[in-house]
Amino acid sequence: MSVAKTASRARALLTIGAVCEQLKNDFPDVSISKIRYLEDQGLISPRRTRGGYRLFGEDDVERLRRILALQRDEFLPLRVIRQELSTPSAKDRKRKRAATLSDREDDFELDELCARAGISGDLARELEEYGLLAPRTEARKKRYSETDAGIAIACGRLADYGISARHLRTFRTAADREASLLESVVAPALRARNAERRQEGLRELEALAEAAQELAQLLFLRDLREFAAR
Repeated sequence: MSVAKTASRARALLTIGAVCEQLKNDFPDVSISKIRYLEDQGLISPRRTRGGYRLFGEDDVERLRRILALQRDEFLPLRVIRQELSTPSAKDRKRKRAATLSDREDDFELDELCARAGISGDLARELEEYGLLAPRTEARKKRYSETDAGIAIACGRLADYGISARHLRTFRTAADREASLLESVVAPALRARNAERRQEGLRELEALAEAAQELAQLLFLRDLREFAAR
């Protein structure tokens, strides 16, 4: 490789701080600690200098961008993202969110949740206090799910605009009411002794959830349009 090409390649490599800044516009919640966490999980493998500094090439940045998009848009578990990235045709395939109500989620402790969501421990504890995060306790330690991580990411974005955890509780209250309504419809099927009937009830619940989510989004957008038109 010529000296000119070597120099050009070196200039194309970015430090972790530069990568973070480059991604900020599309992913406001990205942070250096979050990028390091994804590396720890084996999802990205940046080059290292002799001094141990990370250097990212174009392919590294593009891979990182894809990971962040899958987390933000589809709330996929890291194990599913890892499988998605390892599939040769995955990049060119339009895909719908694969997670279902019966999928098993990965879980992790508070520091991992904060690193992944790019939020502080204080905010995470506030979100838990107001019922937005719902960890389970295992061996006297709290474990947070992939869904909790997605919620934390969304709450972190809203917190950037000055919306506190106390006010975000409104979303939890509304979700509880909607979930209770759907539960009343499918409860008989989910409690049936017949396994096939229970599975059918689960499919019905997923279909109901999709329809309810679409309705809620449309009503929300209509209200916002009316607000914007005033």
